[in-house]
Amino acid sequence: MTALHVRATALPDESPVDWWIADGVLSAEPIASATTVFDGGWIAPGLVDAHCHIGLGVHGGTTLEEAIEQAETERGAGVLLIRDAGVPIDTRSLDDRSDLPRIIRAGQHLARPKRYIPGLPIDLEDESQLPEAVAEQARAGDGWVKLIGDWIDRGVGDLAPLWSDAVLVEAIAAAHANGARVTAHVFGEDALPGLINAGIDCIEHGTGITDDIIASMLDHGTALVPTLINIDNFPGIAEGAGKYPVYAKHMRDLYATSAARIGAAHEAGIPIYAGTDAGGMIAHGRISEEIAALNRIGMSPHDALGAASWDARKWLGQPGIEDGAPADLVCYAEDPRRPGGPGRPDLVILGGRAFR
Repeated sequence: MTALHVRATALPDESPVDWWIADGVLSAEPIASATTVFDGGWIAPGLVDAHCHIGLGVHGGTTLEEAIEQAETERGAGVLLIRDAGVPIDTRSLDDRSDLPRIIRAGQHLARPKRYIPGLPIDLEDESQLPEAVAEQARAGDGWVKLIGDWIDRGVGDLAPLWSDAVLVEAIAAAHANGARVTAHVFGEDALPGLINAGIDCIEHGTGITDDIIASMLDHGTALVPTLINIDNFPGIAEGAGKYPVYAKHMRDLYATSAARIGAAHEAGIPIYAGTDAGGMIAHGRISEEIAALNRIGMSPHDALGAASWDARKWLGQPGIEDGAPADLVCYAEDPRRPGGPGRPDLVILGGRAFR
């Protein structure tokens, strides 16, 4: 592989740097034969989509060929690290492709029968099965497990929790004992106390957070991935739920208050990371829009970009721009810290390979 050289202002420190790239890693030592591929703009660690579904499409699980196309679309948007938040197919073979983003998998969603999108989760007939199912997914994944925390209960006609508080304590402990963190899909309010008090590590969406929940999340160190561009679908979901008027109103109310609630979480100091929920209702390659949405709820352009780059990488235990780290960079001719999002990178370097 040809050695490369980049000269730019590096984020987050805003320092002028020269980096050389050989054998897929960054080097601070000059390489005489290196080809300069970027000179004079801005570089940041490769972007992160912390809630993304490679292998999930509008109609459920995709083929591997479609999953590869999704990953290539993410790469074009600058996403070089993905926390996969649950898919129904095995995408491990994509790890053999050095030209595709790295995927940190959460295994398959865990839910109760008829309490999530059909065909996507592992449905547990009895909640007592949850701790062992969590342990199994923890062993099969890459350090994360995904629960469905709430969903519409058609008998109730509204969002309702799937699990009792007691079984959540046991299940999350089982994940932690197997070296995994746990995250959960939660739209409403009622499921949050049990999940957070049980020690869950992250909440997805989180439109039901209140001041009391924010205080509890701070006490427990719980992170939030709000998937703001997916929350924009709530009015449409409500429109299609005419048989369940209480649920429809609840979804509209959650949407109406979401910006203020998530903004309050940011203001209080809850760690927030960028995730698009791509796959299904959300097209891949929209991380720039999610960064812009984080800016609109009160994050500075610098912090919003960090939530999809250097801060998210640290949270996921992955390196940024440093000597010996994988050469995963996004390069921009203009400062990418803009209220409208960074846009598409002018150059992407993944594993030491340049993509335009």
